[in-house]
Amino acid sequence: MMTTLGSASAPPGEFDTGRLEVGEARDGSTVGLPVAVLNGAADGKTLYVQAVSDGDELNGLGVINRLVPQLDPEEVAGQILFVGIVNYHGFQVAEHRNPIDDTKMNRAYPGDANGTSSERIAAATFEAAKRADLVVDLHQGRTSRMIDEVRVRCGPRHRLHRECLELAKVFGTGYVLDQKGPDGQLARAAPDEGIPTIDPELGGAVGWDEESIRIGVEGMFRVLRYYSFLDGDVERDLQTRASGFDQYGSPAGGLVTYEVDLGERVSRGDVLFEVTDAFGTLKARVTADNEGIFWRSRRLPQVATGEYVCSVGTDVDQF
Repeated sequence: MMTTLGSASAPPGEFDTGRLEVGEARDGSTVGLPVAVLNGAADGKTLYVQAVSDGDELNGLGVINRLVPQLDPEEVAGQILFVGIVNYHGFQVAEHRNPIDDTKMNRAYPGDANGTSSERIAAATFEAAKRADLVVDLHQGRTSRMIDEVRVRCGPRHRLHRECLELAKVFGTGYVLDQKGPDGQLARAAPDEGIPTIDPELGGAVGWDEESIRIGVEGMFRVLRYYSFLDGDVERDLQTRASGFDQYGSPAGGLVTYEVDLGERVSRGDVLFEVTDAFGTLKARVTADNEGIFWRSRRLPQVATGEYVCSVGTDVDQF
């Protein structure tokens, strides 16, 4: 049986690439997202994988770029649907949001086929995602510095929470943020359709970060083996989970120096960062409100009063 996504179409045991049309550009030319289908030689589940719904988050594209050449359709059971670049317009200009409608794409799901540019792209990709048994939506922490983690966004009361957590544990970066996400996220919308979904946030980088990409490729192979797309056993390692998130802004303008490293455990009252003026004079010292894990921090040292500096994952346990 043929597997088709947009203009990509493959019979069992083959792979094909193509484009998924989502409208027209300002010059009237067709906008087509780069897509691929891998139709395994044997029957099995369907996996949907997408990247770059935020136009400056490229590590997920790096994962797809490195993963696909290692997959032999003759050795795969089931089908894998790939959308390599979701936020086509943002990707072209290396911007986080879709510049056509100034929208964050991962707030537009499930989309609207007759709506804005972002809603139309979301609707087209969501139709593909709804064909799957599992969904992996590859992200990163924008251009910040961030640990490699997986986000479960359906919320702890959702009927698919356990299945989404299992998928996150299989992906296995070591860290999971288990917190209900904002409306419009694919990792919120797809579980509502009965599809376990995760949102791996693979570090943070300007461009590609090779270590985060490697972790992402390994995570994808674990998913493929655990859910029987590929042969092989998978050991599910203990994951450190945070279900809360404290964010810290700067109380003064100046230059930030961090006193803790990413992934480091912090206790209430521990110094997270200091702010100095251009000549090294201390202006502010910020401490942790709660115990947790130093999760994310801005990359550039300069900050204005109230500007975001860092985040600490809280309510930490292991599963």
